Amino acid sequence: MAQPLRVLFCIGINQNFFDLPTDGIEIGDVWQAFVSMMDQLKALPGVDFIGDMDDDSHLVGPSDGWPWTCYILADVDTQETVKAACNLFRTTPVADGRAKLWRFAKVEARIGRALTVREDVELPD
Repeated sequence: MAQPLRVLFCIGINQNFFDLPTDGIEIGDVWQAFVSMMDQLKALPGVDFIGDMDDDSHLVGPSDGWPWTCYILADVDTQETVKAACNLFRTTPVADGRAKLWRFAKVEARIGRALTVREDVELPD
């Protein structure tokens, strides 16, 4: 059985969120979409949700790279499932659905493995 991919979904909130309200969209609408996206991500087959972290108390304003605003850590079965999780930002509707979540937030998936000694490494006695 293949080891799952350890994935850190790094999420940045962009300037559009900080410019709200606009176009009939309120901050609460984006939060509702964000919660929906997280619920959908956790429900994806092949995703084992480990935890999340929000750093909005120490990062003020938009984040377009490290440090990110928030993170989701999960074990994921395949890269295709990782892509499906990232795609939720493109497809999750905000408010009446004319806008999607990616208008207000971006995601970058970092894929690795659990931090363990690799099988090809010999430890001294």
